[in-house]
Amino acid sequence: MVSAKHEAMHRLFRHDPGAFAGTFRALGLPFPDPIAVEQVCVDLTETAPVERRADTILRITTRTDEFLVIIEAQGKIDPSRPGAWTYYLSFVQEKHLIPAILVVVCINRNTAAWVEAGFTIGHRIAPNLTLKPLVFGPASVPAVSDPETAAANLPLTALSAITHATEPDIGAILDAAAAAVRVHGDRDDVQLFIELIDRGLTNTPAAGQWRKLMAIELSFFRGDTAQQLREEGREVGREEGREEGREEGREEGREEGLATSVLRVMRRRGVVLSAAQERLISSCHDLAQLCEWLERAAVADSAEDVFGRGN
Repeated sequence: MVSAKHEAMHRLFRHDPGAFAGTFRALGLPFPDPIAVEQVCVDLTETAPVERRADTILRITTRTDEFLVIIEAQGKIDPSRPGAWTYYLSFVQEKHLIPAILVVVCINRNTAAWVEAGFTIGHRIAPNLTLKPLVFGPASVPAVSDPETAAANLPLTALSAITHATEPDIGAILDAAAAAVRVHGDRDDVQLFIELIDRGLTNTPAAGQWRKLMAIELSFFRGDTAQQLREEGREVGREEGREEGREEGREEGREEGLATSVLRVMRRRGVVLSAAQERLISSCHDLAQLCEWLERAAVADSAEDVFGRGN
């Protein structure tokens, strides 16, 4: 069964195949932008008893050449995979008669290092082939923690969030992604990237943080996913209120979550607040004011940028 993380990564590249070119450039591989992209059948079976299926295969046409990209998601070290990947590469290249590239996406550093080290195919005394996949993982995909960068490249931001799901910098990445969501507004592709990040963070502590942020950012958004995230985010806020001994109810839990996000974003931006300013944020019950502070905090360099002079 395909996991939510796998599905998120596959849908990202299928929805916006150009995302791979931007990511390759971030890794120092200057592939040109695609001018045409076609999804290729992933069934690589030659005989009925044996089923072989790659995760995602794209046929990329640029102004200078044409090639295939095989995208595989790998969650753990599995010695059976190198043989399958070698088969995939040779099969699609022989079938389509154009070069093929294997990209393996990992959210675990140990797994990414295992894939990046490459594999020898054949006997150790006389090896025949060396398999060297390209790896998108926490060490190679940049941590997009700047709101302006995130807003300029939503696909890379989504991939950054997915591949850094268990990294210490995931909080800053999600704050930047949330700010980017607000900049772009209620567009269909923004809704998709919200969902992709949500699925990519499944079963990680960061999933709760993302849903709490989206409960705040999506207050004016439409769609089933937005509604679900709003409700779950509000529930997180209510639960935190109960744990602290306050029967604040639904609206107050949301206010507390929003105030916490304002403080977190400002800390991530390196903005120093006085004790009085922190109290001002924490004690604020005006949702419109908190939302305005959050927007300012996403691009602030000082407390004055958020509060104005005299506060």
